Amino acid sequence: MQNKKIGKQTINFLNPISVVSFASIVGPKEGQGPLGTGFDYILENNLDGEKSWEKTEQKMLEHSLEIALAKKNLLLQDLDYFLAGDLLNQIMSSNFTARSLGVPYIGIYGACSTLVEGLVLGSILIDGGFANRVGVACSSHHDAAERQLRFPTELGVQRTMTAQWTVTGSGAYILEANSEKNDLIITQGILGKVIDMGQANATDMGSAMAPAAADTIIRYFQDTGKNPKDFDLIITGDLGNIGRVLCEELVLQKGFDISFNYSDCGVLIYDPGQDVHAGGSGCGCSASVLAGYLLPQMLKGNLKNIFLVATGALLSPTSTQQGETIPCIAHGVVIQGKS
Repeated sequence: MQNKKIGKQTINFLNPISVVSFASIVGPKEGQGPLGTGFDYILENNLDGEKSWEKTEQKMLEHSLEIALAKKNLLLQDLDYFLAGDLLNQIMSSNFTARSLGVPYIGIYGACSTLVEGLVLGSILIDGGFANRVGVACSSHHDAAERQLRFPTELGVQRTMTAQWTVTGSGAYILEANSEKNDLIITQGILGKVIDMGQANATDMGSAMAPAAADTIIRYFQDTGKNPKDFDLIITGDLGNIGRVLCEELVLQKGFDISFNYSDCGVLIYDPGQDVHAGGSGCGCSASVLAGYLLPQMLKGNLKNIFLVATGALLSPTSTQQGETIPCIAHGVVIQGKS
């Protein structure tokens, strides 16, 4: 009998999970980037008619789920569970979205790794026979996150060149028990370990998160016996330019060369001329890039299989103020497209 657990950390879904619908919403800066034509909706400005950035983020999250459901003529009551998370204190955007849905809700938090955490957990629910259809969503908003985790944007604080730009964006996904007719399936997932290499600089998330991403990628290859050549694309979620280079080097030290098919969502979403310094980050980074670019590429047949590893820096304003280092985590998911 085939095992659902492979090695120490990898999960093998015996009944691969279908990604039947997805949607993405981004802010104006993201809409002006190289992936802008792929998103379902682009905000005219960062408030989008709301009185606060936090309210705007919550509206993005809810709207992205509505779009994903509408694409397949589904209703909220068709969902068995709703899994969601964000960066705001006590995952506020997700909680306030869930209060209006009337759907059993699981709030999750993995910082910028939240999307993949949700996809893996949602797939476990379906593969285990506990659900037939699950909604997964997450979001971030640049101005709301900066106000909470660093400095209010109104202060005009000069950002270091190692700093990343929190993506204003959201992504929502509808998962179902696999149908032979579906073109996108989740076949495996891997839940990462918390890694803390002593990095305490809250303006250099890429360097802090890279070891966690590398650890998860290496462990997946060790668990499964696969190698980088088995994928059209290996992509991390939120390392940006600095973290991407470090991750590639750390994985190579363990004998796996990913240089020929490796990229990062935080690198893809912005053009270098947009002055985002080290690239993009935030829950909405991988969430919007997966829905707005990667999965459409798979449906077109340009990508057959991808290994998405989303990374999260598990810090808080309190831990930063107390001089703590930054614990980080990375979760991965394998998605296969048209054969």
